[in-house]
Amino acid sequence: MKEQFTISIFTENKVGLLHRVTIIFTRRHINIESITASESEVKGIYRYTIVVFETRESVEKLVKQIEKQVDVFRAFYHTTDEIIHQEIALYKIATSSVQNGLGLEKIIRDHHARILSLGQDYIVIEKTGHKEDTKELFDSLRPFNVLEFVRSGRVAMMKEIDNFSDTLHELEKSYQ
Repeated sequence: MKEQFTISIFTENKVGLLHRVTIIFTRRHINIESITASESEVKGIYRYTIVVFETRESVEKLVKQIEKQVDVFRAFYHTTDEIIHQEIALYKIATSSVQNGLGLEKIIRDHHARILSLGQDYIVIEKTGHKEDTKELFDSLRPFNVLEFVRSGRVAMMKEIDNFSDTLHELEKSYQ
C-alpha cells in the first residue's frame, strides 16, 4: 500500500548530483511530491529532503540505490509520524479586492498567518505549516483575488536523536 515518505539525503555539494539523484526516481517511475535542498548542520554537507507517495518496499530499494551514488554519504526514509516538518507559503492578494480589510484581517489571524509585505497594488501574506494548512488558507483567500501563490518544499527533521549527527561531525573533521 502506498503511503507518504520523507527521504533525507546527505551529500557533498557537487554539480549534477541532484540530477543524478532525480534520475533514479525517474527510472523507478516514482513521482517527487516535494523537494528541498539546503546546507546541513555540518559545514560542507548538504541535505535533500524529498517527499514521495510510494510503497515501503519501493522506498527501501530507492534509498539503497541512492546511497550507491559516489557523492552521497547517507540516505534515510521516514513516515510522517517519525518526523517534524513544515512548509512555507506566500500569497499575493490584489489590494483592489480588499474592501475594508476586516474580513481579510480576520482570516489572517484565524490561520496564524502574517502580512509579509504591503505594497500599493498588493499584499503578500506568509503562512508556515503543513500542506493542508497552507491549502486551507488559500481556499479562504480565494474571494480576495489571489494573484500569486507559491509553497516551498517540505523541510523536516527526525523526532528521534540519531547518531548520524555524530557521523556527520566525523566527516566534517576529515574535510578539515
